[in-house]
Amino acid sequence: MHYAVGSTWSDGFIADVTVVNRTGTALKSWVVGWSFPGNQRVTNLWNGIATQTAQSVKVANAAWNRGVPDGGTLTFGFQGVFSGANPAPSAFTLNGIVCAPI
Repeated sequence: MHYAVGSTWSDGFIADVTVVNRTGTALKSWVVGWSFPGNQRVTNLWNGIATQTAQSVKVANAAWNRGVPDGGTLTFGFQGVFSGANPAPSAFTLNGIVCAPI
């Protein structure tokens, strides 16, 4: 998993998330999860469907990008807002399994 902030301004940011499927099988659907360590909120997301409860975020596939072959990647991006600091999340999951950094 790779989390990268592309742009930041006084109370907002844009980030991209890339996950490599190393599960050993092709995925027929996917859900990526993480918790923000600060006061961040996803406001607009592309290439997935986001839900956020407090600091916990889950991004699920859209109907058109659900399949990911073994060894393949999935990427989505989002715009977010924050107050105070904007620290990066430190742990991600793919379908409930902890992801290693790439």
